[in-house]
Amino acid sequence: MVTVNESSDGVRLRPLVRQVTGLMAELGVPGVAVGILHGDREYTAGFGVTSLENPLPVTADTLFQVGSITKTFTGTALMRLVEAGKVRLEEPVRSYLPDFRVKDDEVSAKVTVGHLLTHSSGWVGDYFDDFGLGDDALARMVAALADLPQITSPGTVWAYNNAGFYVAGRIIEVVTARPYEDALQELVLGPLGLEHAYFFAHEVVTHRFAVGHLTGEAGPFVARPWALPRCANPVGGLITSVRELFKYARFHLGHGPGILSAGARRLMQTPTGEADAGRLIGITWFIQPVAGDIRLVGHGGGTKGQITLFNFVPGHDFAVCVLTNSDRGGVINSEVTRWAVEAFLGITWPEPEIYNLAPDRLAAYAGRYEGILSDIDLVVDGPWLMLKQRPKGGFPRKDSPPRPAPPPSRLGFYGPDRVIALDLPLKGSRGEFLRNPDGSIAWFRFGGRLFRPGL
Repeated sequence: MVTVNESSDGVRLRPLVRQVTGLMAELGVPGVAVGILHGDREYTAGFGVTSLENPLPVTADTLFQVGSITKTFTGTALMRLVEAGKVRLEEPVRSYLPDFRVKDDEVSAKVTVGHLLTHSSGWVGDYFDDFGLGDDALARMVAALADLPQITSPGTVWAYNNAGFYVAGRIIEVVTARPYEDALQELVLGPLGLEHAYFFAHEVVTHRFAVGHLTGEAGPFVARPWALPRCANPVGGLITSVRELFKYARFHLGHGPGILSAGARRLMQTPTGEADAGRLIGITWFIQPVAGDIRLVGHGGGTKGQITLFNFVPGHDFAVCVLTNSDRGGVINSEVTRWAVEAFLGITWPEPEIYNLAPDRLAAYAGRYEGILSDIDLVVDGPWLMLKQRPKGGFPRKDSPPRPAPPPSRLGFYGPDRVIALDLPLKGSRGEFLRNPDGSIAWFRFGGRLFRPGL
C-alpha cells in the first residue's frame, strides 16, 4: 500500500518507492512516511499501515512519535530564552536550578547549559523512569538524577546523553514558569504554525497515528506501552507528521517566522566539537559533511518501536524526513536520506572503503563491552569481527524488559579503530574504539553510546 501525495512528482519518486517497498518487505517494517523538501516543492509518500492490529494507510499527515528529534525543539526553545537574555549557554545549570545535582559534586556545581545541549556532560545518559502525568513529572525526574554516576569528565569524551535533556527541559519550565509542553507551544510550536504537534495520547487519539512495532522471532508485533512517560517529553516525546516537519525545516533553513535571529540559527548549526563516526555536534544538531558544501544538519529519533530521521542542508533549501513504525526502520531512514540527497542535490554519496584485518589483529578487539541498556559481544568469525547485541531492558521505564535482540552483524573496518555494520538490520551503523594513553581500549562507542571493555 503506497500513497504519493498530489503535490509530489510520482515519476520522480518511482526509484524511491521501489527502494522503500523492497526494504519494508525484507525488514518487516509495517509503515513508513517520507517527506522531501526542495525549494518551493514538497514531495511526500506514505507506505504500508499504521498498525498491524488496526491498520490504516500511512500518509504524509500520519502522526508518528518522532523521538529525539524533539531535542532540537527543546534546544530551539532554549535559544529563544538565550536571545531574550533569560538563559546563558555558558552558565552553570545551578544558576537556574539551584538544587541540581548528580552523583559527582564537582560536576553538579560546574556543568553548564551548553554541556546539556551538546551531549557532553559525561554522566550516564540512558536513565529512564515514569513519574506520572502530573505537572511535577519533570521536576521529579531531575531530582532522581542525584545518584546518576559520572562516566567521563564534562567536555572530554562525547557520548549521546538523554538525561541531560531532562535538565534542559526543566530549565525551560523554571525560567518560563510554565510546564514544558506549554512553554514549547508558546516558544516554538505555535509561532511556527505546527498545528498537529502533540505530547499526550488524549491529544493524538482523534487523529491518524502510527503505533510502534518490535521484531521477534515470529516477526513484527505491536509495542506496548504506546506512550512515553511525561518526564521524557523534552527528550523525545513529540508526536507529529512529515507535513508538519516541513514547517520546522523551512524555519531552520531561514524561511520561517523570525522567532530566532539568523545568528542564533547559525550558532545552532555550527560545530562545537566532534561527535561520533565523523559527525560533528552543534547545539542539539548533528552535522555530517557529505561532499563539497553539502552538509546534513539533523537528528534522529527512537522510541518504543518507532525510528525516525530528519535532516536539512543549509544553503540548498533542502530537507528530508523519514518516519517509520518499526525498531528495524533505521536502514530505511538512512537509505532514503542518501537517495534523496543524490537525486535532488546531484552528488554522489561517499562510500567507506572496507578492508579486513588478520585474525590475530581482530582478536585484539574481541570480547564483551558493557553498556547501560545493552551489552555488546564482539567475536572473531573467520575474516570478520561479529557484533552481537544483548539488550538489558530499562527503556522506556527503568523496569521495562529487554527488547528482542537484533540479528548479529559483521563489522568491516573502514579506518584505524573504526568499523561499520554490514548486515541488516544494523547495516550502516558505525562504531569506533577509543583508546587510553597506553594504547589499550578504553571504550567501544556504538550508536553514540559508550561501552566499556568487560573485565
